[in-house]
Amino acid sequence: MSQSFDTDLQRSGLTRRDFLRLTSAFTATAVMAPLLDGCAVNPVTGQSQLMFHSKEDEIAMDQNASPHQFSNDYGPVQDAALNNYVDSLGKKMGRLSHRPDMPYNYRVLNATYVNAYAFPGGSIATTRGILLELEDEAELAALIGHENGHVNARHTSASRSKGLVLSAIMAGATAYATSQAGSGWQPLIAGLGTLSTSALLMHYSRENERQADDLGMEYATRAGLNPKGMVGLHELLMSLNKRKPTILETMFATHPMSSERHATAVKAVNGKYKPYTRLPSNRERFMDHTARLRRQKGVVKELQNGSDHMRKEDLMQAEQSYSRALNMQPNDYAGLLMMAECQAALDRPRKAEQYARRASQIYPQEPRAQLNMGVARLMGRRYNAAYENFVRYDRMLPGNIQMEFFKGYAMDAAGNKQQASSHYYSYLQQVRQGDQAVYAYQRLRTWGVVQ
Repeated sequence: MSQSFDTDLQRSGLTRRDFLRLTSAFTATAVMAPLLDGCAVNPVTGQSQLMFHSKEDEIAMDQNASPHQFSNDYGPVQDAALNNYVDSLGKKMGRLSHRPDMPYNYRVLNATYVNAYAFPGGSIATTRGILLELEDEAELAALIGHENGHVNARHTSASRSKGLVLSAIMAGATAYATSQAGSGWQPLIAGLGTLSTSALLMHYSRENERQADDLGMEYATRAGLNPKGMVGLHELLMSLNKRKPTILETMFATHPMSSERHATAVKAVNGKYKPYTRLPSNRERFMDHTARLRRQKGVVKELQNGSDHMRKEDLMQAEQSYSRALNMQPNDYAGLLMMAECQAALDRPRKAEQYARRASQIYPQEPRAQLNMGVARLMGRRYNAAYENFVRYDRMLPGNIQMEFFKGYAMDAAGNKQQASSHYYSYLQQVRQGDQAVYAYQRLRTWGVVQ
């Protein structure tokens, strides 16, 4: 397979290393929101601040970006009761916040790394990984309240209005470097969403984090929950970071943690929030609503171990961890796709396709499996079949311009210059820089489509 695939790549002018480099980052371009000139009053502080984005802009950016990020984190868990519980608590807190009119929505995602994040229009996610570590509803309220704080203080829009430009959803910012380990396909398949971040998920400043912490405590107490949940949340994260730092990489990259933040939260609880420390933490209620999820703790632990092994390029150990997870829970959607990525890294495209197909059957409305199947079929030189997977992904979740490049490459490798040209040209209408744009442009020049 490898020799003939390399021949195909060379025929199209692309080396194996070039192909891996081009496809290791799974990107989707966000739709630019119109910019407004002027200042706005911060809804939290009441002070004027530089703000180029209106409320409508924030909602539009959110609606364009969040579905891709959520899919990249393997979609919402297939547990309606759990999602409803988290969404109900979040919306209660949203109604009691400084921006009660935002279209808040909350979900628990299948991803196993520890994280929570918010988009500027009020779409907020928590992963299975972090939810499994919480002890009570007060800690959950602290987590959700913190993310609500970023939305209410307009941290994303304020930072971008100071000079950051909206560009693209960078889904699949991989931590894997091309190496001689495995088949050479590892960077491609491992980059499809592991530890992904969106351009709208800010790297918040410590000042932003302190403000979001304080707002989290304020919103929790307004909802009738103990502000000590914020202290407990910080202590949990610091303990996890000592024991297993890799599962917190993405969270700490966007939400800088420090002992100072913990000390500030303790001071606030012992100071202005002290009158509220007799409020309940609702541990039993939390445990009841998360009972089904907590039965998956062993599965999630093995998937986290597998991800650690993938990061270290220890593919056989990763396969064993994923196998143990799937033995415990054969229909775990994220587990099946992680195993598909592992099989692709081991240069086993047919096995990769089998696992991705099973994932698709288990969760047919979630498009991520279509991407994994498409990549596996590219590896197996089944270019037309891969093309159909990319088309299907695009129908299920429109707006990911990266699909145009993948479709173009599949048709290019299949020898269909006309269709390849159409997709490459469409891709270049929205993406004008980067390796993939250069490659697409060079192919169009070679074929005489552009000068």
